[in-house]
Amino acid sequence: MSELAPLISDLALILICAGIMTLVFKKLKQPLVLGYIVAGFLASPHMPFTPSVSEEASMKVWADIGVIFLLFALGLEFSFKKIVKVGGPAVIAACTIIFCMILLGVGVGSAFGWGKMDSLFLGGMIAMSSTTIIYKAFDDLGLRKKQFTGLVLSVLILEDILAIVLMVMLSTMAVRHNFEGGQMLESVAKLMFFLILWFVVGIYLIPLLLKKCRQLMSDETLLIVALALCFGMVVLAAQTGFSAAFGAFIMGSILAETVEAEHIERLVTPVKDLFGAIFFTSVGMMVDPAMIVEYAWPIVIITLAVIVGQATFGTLGVVLAGQPLKTAMQCGFSLTQIGEFAFIIASLGVSLGVTGHFLYPIVVAVSVITTFLTPYMIRLAEPASNYVDAHLPRRWKELLARYATGTRPVNHDSLWRKLIMAMLRFTIVYSIVCVAIIALSFRFLVPLCRANLPDVWGPLVAAGITILCLAPFLRAIMIKKNHSAEFTTLWEGDRANRAPLVATIVLRVLLAVGFLMFVLTGLFKASVGVVLGIAFLLVLLMIVSRQLKKQSILIERTFFQNLRSRDIRAEYLGEKKPQYAGRLLSKDLHLADYTIPGEAVWAGHTLAELNLGKKYGVHVVSILRGKKRLNIPGAGVRIFPEDKIQVIGTDAELGAFGEAMAQACTLDADVVEKSETILRQFRIEADSPFLGLSIRESGIRDKYHCLVVGVEREENVLRAPDPNEPFLEGDMVWIVGESTDVHRLAGADDLMADN
Repeated sequence: MSELAPLISDLALILICAGIMTLVFKKLKQPLVLGYIVAGFLASPHMPFTPSVSEEASMKVWADIGVIFLLFALGLEFSFKKIVKVGGPAVIAACTIIFCMILLGVGVGSAFGWGKMDSLFLGGMIAMSSTTIIYKAFDDLGLRKKQFTGLVLSVLILEDILAIVLMVMLSTMAVRHNFEGGQMLESVAKLMFFLILWFVVGIYLIPLLLKKCRQLMSDETLLIVALALCFGMVVLAAQTGFSAAFGAFIMGSILAETVEAEHIERLVTPVKDLFGAIFFTSVGMMVDPAMIVEYAWPIVIITLAVIVGQATFGTLGVVLAGQPLKTAMQCGFSLTQIGEFAFIIASLGVSLGVTGHFLYPIVVAVSVITTFLTPYMIRLAEPASNYVDAHLPRRWKELLARYATGTRPVNHDSLWRKLIMAMLRFTIVYSIVCVAIIALSFRFLVPLCRANLPDVWGPLVAAGITILCLAPFLRAIMIKKNHSAEFTTLWEGDRANRAPLVATIVLRVLLAVGFLMFVLTGLFKASVGVVLGIAFLLVLLMIVSRQLKKQSILIERTFFQNLRSRDIRAEYLGEKKPQYAGRLLSKDLHLADYTIPGEAVWAGHTLAELNLGKKYGVHVVSILRGKKRLNIPGAGVRIFPEDKIQVIGTDAELGAFGEAMAQACTLDADVVEKSETILRQFRIEADSPFLGLSIRESGIRDKYHCLVVGVEREENVLRAPDPNEPFLEGDMVWIVGESTDVHRLAGADDLMADN
């Protein structure tokens, strides 16, 4: 008998335990994450009564892969555009909670006498609430439709992205073993540089790749390509000094902006579930009961710190964001647990060797306790808020009431602020792209050209290629926004604005000159004056080049089209309202969707015949038919059953239109009765008008709208009718038709028999 590799037997044991615990915890209606942790404990060497894994190092590799898939799947569910949509209150609340909880964790760890890294990682672990557990608790308690839950979920979105940033910062500090402010700023700047670079390049290139290969993409190939991109980014992130989890999250968030996002997410989910189960099971394997007993008091104190800290700082953060006290307490009490990211940060500390092994089981125990307490804390929020409201001094109540601004948007942006922010935004992004182009050029292109081309030709060719690649982005830095509405308004509105506006142009031109001088001085030995003159000449050529202008506009247009491709597809399929729908509200107009039922009398008629604009004042802007969309349909376009039409009108006009559609779909009782279909038979007698005529000649179908289903002759055998065979005397003809038509046929042949 051949021996089984330990890796396979260990994997079998883990999956068997995980499968059993999944069923048990599903039956108990508890989070499956806890089931996986229990399964890991049962399969660990710490449990003497059950079989245990033989090679924990191999399981560590599987767990690392599990983290990659978990973060990749999280990135697929995440969208950078969500940060814009969550609004200011969520940003203020999330930042307040995370900052205060990290300080609390550091303080608790220091009080226990733990090291700096242990305390810092503890702060990171207890700062993040569990998205999975909160979602489940809201569903179980029927609170998903409550107002405060929307804010909680927005805070969780921000916490997810901030958790990734925190992991990168913790990794950097763990590697360098110091907390110096200058190096921290350097790490943050490096993080932002690569984050923007990868996002911009990824959004530009990856959707184009998927679009070109769409005809070749089956489920299998799409899954392999998506995982190849994921692990490629993992390797790239590791090469640049970031964690593998960070790279997986970035690639997931890039793919989340493509039209294939839902498809990829559906394909990756089974793989993510498998490796996620292995990761959380490996978490349970590190739980040592003896260590939990030894650290019982720290577990109790950290649990209280999580519950009290999240409730307090969560409430404070939401109050600072301008929400009423009751809403703030409901949000704060909902966040009183730790979950997935606590385990990931704990495993990061263990893998880097900077945290003690005691910290992992402590965090797992705290997570289990706070998870079970979450529903009770959510229920406790309302009575606690009522108690606080009853005992709060009147001055404080009035102060909070004045401070609470809700979620009403307040916009005081001036034209100057809008213009400067827009210039800063694209200047930073394009500058990062230029830095990346120069770095790649000097790393790969310049050595290649110098090695293969003689004398000055190598640097000359390298400089030409590099400057050609830089040109569209340098031109955008110098020219973009110089003819915008804000720039023109400020220029024409006040002569005092012209000098600062010219200064913005000059500064951006100097920035472009600086990039060119860096390239030229790095490749050629020449005086500063010569290099400066060549740089200014190149800048002038870039500004006046119409071809370069077209290329720059095309690059930017392609990027934003790729960025919005998922939204455009959702709008095309009617899953999302088009952008202009929001602008109609200011004109008291609305865009509404209506589905044409199969029984509607409008079905089959053209828009000209229905004349909806004249009758009800509404206008049909789009018709969605399956996966086909007809925009601005003409008067000759027909409406069919199950068509989804998008109509613009005022509230009153849409109300009248909706009532008319409801009436058009109402069935008349007489119509129902008249449409009853019956089966009858009659005999062909000597005086029958149908004698000697075939079915085709008799007009039974065309004139009387009835169907001959069979003819019975002397042998009393019912046979299928032949449309060209004439009726014979004595034939028994069987017909089907609506009752009125059958009775009309009976008038032509009064020998109709009942059946």
